[in-house]
Amino acid sequence: MTRAVLLFGTVLLSGCASVSGIAGDPVEYAAELPEAPETWRAAGVSGEAPAGDWLAQFNDSVMTALVEEALTANPTLSARLAAVEAAAAQSRSVYGRTLPSVSASASAGGTSNGIPIGGNIDRVTDPAYGLGLNVRWEADLWGRLRSGIDAAQADLIASEADLAAAQLAIAAQTAISWINLNAALAQERVAVETYEARQQIESLTERRFTRGLSTALDVRLSRSALAGAEAIIAGRRQASGEAARRLEILLGRYPAAEIDALAEIPSLPPIGAGGNPALLLSRRPDVAAAEARITAAGLRAEQARLALLPSLSITGSASNNQVELADIFDPERIAAQLIASLTQPLFTGGALKADRDAARARAR
Repeated sequence: MTRAVLLFGTVLLSGCASVSGIAGDPVEYAAELPEAPETWRAAGVSGEAPAGDWLAQFNDSVMTALVEEALTANPTLSARLAAVEAAAAQSRSVYGRTLPSVSASASAGGTSNGIPIGGNIDRVTDPAYGLGLNVRWEADLWGRLRSGIDAAQADLIASEADLAAAQLAIAAQTAISWINLNAALAQERVAVETYEARQQIESLTERRFTRGLSTALDVRLSRSALAGAEAIIAGRRQASGEAARRLEILLGRYPAAEIDALAEIPSLPPIGAGGNPALLLSRRPDVAAAEARITAAGLRAEQARLALLPSLSITGSASNNQVELADIFDPERIAAQLIASLTQPLFTGGALKADRDAARARAR
């Protein structure tokens, strides 16, 4: 998991351009989207991330198994994984739309001559077959299509970082809930032992009272202490049940407070150095996700600005219509046409400019 977090942080912190650096118009665009201060960037952070598995430091096989179960069955992680799959599919879709598109068509029909015979019309039909092929491709003159691809890839990186952040959060919450359950059961055990001790004191006090060695006040005090200990047991049992249900929810189970624990608190070795603050920020997947979304927003603002410029598309078609089926594949009979068109938006009711302004506002 740590390697995944480092992967996202490294890709984003070292490979992402600043938002203002994406724009093609540095004067107008950078004024609206200022560049982040150099001191906020973690690309030059010195030091190495601490190695090791934090979960293994607890030396608790049950905790490890529970974390693995949570990472497999938790519904929040299932939703995050579906979001990653959707972002990956969207990224492939955006890239595929920049490639040439090819479509084919086929037809079969006929021509007829009607000859009236005895009041009826007999038709002699000659079959006709057709085959067509259309190709279209838009040239990326200004980088608008490339910006869309990069934005979709940034969205994918952000969704993967969200998944890593959710995995880290669920794993930590599961470990904490397991420790809290053991702590609650340990406190419940102490409460039961306290009740048993108070019960012995109450019994001893009553025997002393029957022999005239204690007063009625001593008896009332011992009974009050016993009732208080019993109330504490009820509170501790309620707390342990709530801790068990919280853990079961993380595990994707029905919260029935049926999970067992040994009421033992794991002991940890001394905590090692975690690195300087900037290094810790560069390892956080939520920070990586935020940076990826900033990059995607800047790229989409650039894409919306470039949509105001002319676009060049090339279309080609080939078709053939013949009476004989074998003749439609004859190269000499195929008619081909190739057209290149340059399109410049003139009037769209302000829609393209509004899209540009909205994209810039989202990036800010």
